[in-house]
Amino acid sequence: MEDKKIKVLVVDDEVDFTQTMAFWLKSRGYLTETASDGKSAIRMIKENMPDIIFLDLNIPVMDGAETLKRIRKFDKDLPVIIISAYVEDQEKMKKVNAYGISGVFYKEKDFTEGLSLLETALRTHKKLKK
Repeated sequence: MEDKKIKVLVVDDEVDFTQTMAFWLKSRGYLTETASDGKSAIRMIKENMPDIIFLDLNIPVMDGAETLKRIRKFDKDLPVIIISAYVEDQEKMKKVNAYGISGVFYKEKDFTEGLSLLETALRTHKKLKK
């Protein structure tokens, strides 16, 4: 029986970061897609539901907090890991925590830390448990 590949959506407006992270995740066997703004991310999620999302808080068109709020209107359980360059606006972090997140990945950290967050979120997410 063939294993189902896990689909990861990386949402960030920094092309260098998204391309690098997507390549790194692909090298570990994940299917990846990228979006550079919140509106595109919502469209992509509705068209081809990912298993997990890495979502930057500071993205154009619709910021990460508003994007997550809209995601929660049609999917309350989709694992979302917030991407942050630094500990920023505490109000935004309070908002996204209230919407339910699976963790925070800081950009200055090694991608292995992001992978650890991803694997933990997938293990605990009820739809993906074996």
